[in-house]
Amino acid sequence: MALFEHLTRAEAIDCILDEKEVIFVVKKGDMGLAIGKKGININRVKKSIGKPIEIVEYADDAVEFIQNSFYPVPVKKIKIFNEKDKKLAHVEVAMEDRGLAIGKNGRRIKKAKRLAQRHHDIDDVIIR
Repeated sequence: MALFEHLTRAEAIDCILDEKEVIFVVKKGDMGLAIGKKGININRVKKSIGKPIEIVEYADDAVEFIQNSFYPVPVKKIKIFNEKDKKLAHVEVAMEDRGLAIGKNGRRIKKAKRLAQRHHDIDDVIIR
């Protein structure tokens, strides 16, 4: 995280190391800094770490945070509710965007679930 912050000047709130990529959660408003002009900062971090990088902008609001974790997928609606002692989030996307929302081998939905659990205590994220 220190390397990321040094190279981008963006404040990292969380970092998830995955076998295929590294996911950084940055402070609200720091997304532009993290990416940099023409992607220079994120490319510098990618080169230093040697893995693909993904950046998600943090939000105090769970709905906004989940929407950020699905970017660039256009999300129609997110509903958070409790069911059988579990906190769930239903994410509604257009039928043609379902594959993109799930991601290759389920990577995008797994990332969204993991981030929602870590930052907003949401037990599951379901695409509808």
